[in-house]
Amino acid sequence: MRLSVPGHKDLRKIVLLNPKGGCGKSTLATNLAGYLAKQGNSVAIMDFDPQGSSMRWLKVRPGNSAPIHGISAFDLRSSATRSWQLRVPKSVRYLIVDSPASVPPESLAELTSGAHAILIPVLPSDIDVHAASLLMKDLLLIAKVSRRMGRIGVIANRVRENTVAYRKLMRFLHSLSISVVGVLKDSQNYVHSAERGLSIHEMPTSRMRADAERWEPIIKWLEEKLETPLTPRDFNRKEASGEVRPLPGDGYQARTRPSS
Repeated sequence: MRLSVPGHKDLRKIVLLNPKGGCGKSTLATNLAGYLAKQGNSVAIMDFDPQGSSMRWLKVRPGNSAPIHGISAFDLRSSATRSWQLRVPKSVRYLIVDSPASVPPESLAELTSGAHAILIPVLPSDIDVHAASLLMKDLLLIAKVSRRMGRIGVIANRVRENTVAYRKLMRFLHSLSISVVGVLKDSQNYVHSAERGLSIHEMPTSRMRADAERWEPIIKWLEEKLETPLTPRDFNRKEASGEVRPLPGDGYQARTRPSS
């Protein structure tokens, strides 16, 4: 079932994707949303994660902070149609999709349809590296996302530099011929800001400056992708649209899966 977004030709869709839970998708989604909202943009988070981490973050967000619209795609009411519940307000400029863990390969095309940018966080462990390598294969071969058009970006997440695990992770990421758009440290600042419903970009700068600065290359990469119009070549499929589509199964996918 297709979910169109009437009047959303200017919508910019960013998908946070990784088949493994606990890799930091929700942390990246909320911090990116907070940054964009702080800049005065109209932002929405569509949370497909059954654990609802992004929605919990929005619930504790201070009333005087920049507004962010939340769409609970993981908990759709049976009394309403998916099209109605997943509707994105026409005022929204940036839609951030917090995807669930273990997205079936056949659903990747639906999830990434119309995405201006696909961000994949990867942790420095053999399990995460293996999961990421399988995801890349599925994105390129099954979802038909074009590597050449450069809309896939990888983020080395929760790293501790000067460790063997970090060096192994970076060697793997650079071997993919996919842009490594950022390296984020394993920092308690993300925990402290999340407890307040804020991004690190909205917290006191003196305490968060070092971690916030690590987002600069990510933001720079995103700015380029978000302002580049989509074409059919981006996906190697027949169409490229700004449509937002629900995952099969009304959003109820394995509620026991770990959250990011």
